[in-house]
Amino acid sequence: MSPKTNGDTVTYEFPYMRKPKAKTSIWRGIYNSDKNYILGRTPRNWGSLLIFYTIFYIILAAMFTICMQGLLSTLSDQAPKWQLESSLIGSNPGLGLRPLPDDLNRGALIWYDAKEKTQVEYWTRLLSEFLQPYTNKSMMVGGGRNQVQCNHDTAPGLGQVCAVNIEKNFGSCSESNGFGYNRSSPCIYLKLNKIFNWVPEYYDNVDDLPEEMPTDLKDAIKALPPSERKQVWVSCNGDNSADEENLRGFSYYPSRGFPAFFYPFKNAPGYLSPLIAVQINRPALNRIINIECRAWAKNIIYNGSLRDRQGSIAFELMID
Repeated sequence: MSPKTNGDTVTYEFPYMRKPKAKTSIWRGIYNSDKNYILGRTPRNWGSLLIFYTIFYIILAAMFTICMQGLLSTLSDQAPKWQLESSLIGSNPGLGLRPLPDDLNRGALIWYDAKEKTQVEYWTRLLSEFLQPYTNKSMMVGGGRNQVQCNHDTAPGLGQVCAVNIEKNFGSCSESNGFGYNRSSPCIYLKLNKIFNWVPEYYDNVDDLPEEMPTDLKDAIKALPPSERKQVWVSCNGDNSADEENLRGFSYYPSRGFPAFFYPFKNAPGYLSPLIAVQINRPALNRIINIECRAWAKNIIYNGSLRDRQGSIAFELMID
């Protein structure tokens, strides 16, 4: 209570005599009828705010659309803007390998028991799935109608691409032959990564072959007529002398190289990278064999280190 003095008289006011304040409800916070507020603003305020943000976001969307159209106008669906040395991937193609296990923790190890049908089927299934675009024309652009059979004397015409005939040209490394896995002579498939507009510089002069090139590859090049020497050559060998002792040679299908008529890659519809099937002929059993395959061209840089491998691929093979 609080005292109040009136002359010689002192009176006291008690709080319960005051008029209680009106309680604020949730509905009053949403709509205040005294001030005509809706959520703390008048309808006029809300209208002004709505108009401002509508105009703001329209301008923002228009600026974003103009920027995107400007960017897309500099790009092409057929060719990358940055090519070869100007691009992130550069002009040195990598060498790819199939099959690779589903379990990435196994790395590039091909390990199976030739007597176990399920293990053989596992690796052949991986290869069959990889070869689907080559064998199933329904997966190709236009059903593969623009694919033609090419040779070293005939290049594809305008709008055409060279076909890769898996069953006809890959011998015992074809699917009908189980890719050699059931006979302990497994096949691997090699391909060069696609780089737009890259043209190989071939080792087609038998008098200008590099000293480090394997002798068997040199002999194979010399045995070909000059018109068939424009190829990106491939060689496979054991990683060291112990691995070499456990190998009995390799067979290559359809040849030792990727032919010139597949290059340059221009992103033509239906184009498929050329393949080389390498059959490992009856390697030693029950031991891990390290194998390296290398691509040979004057403008393919080779580096065999584990941390910065270029122009080659390494894998391990073990057959029980």
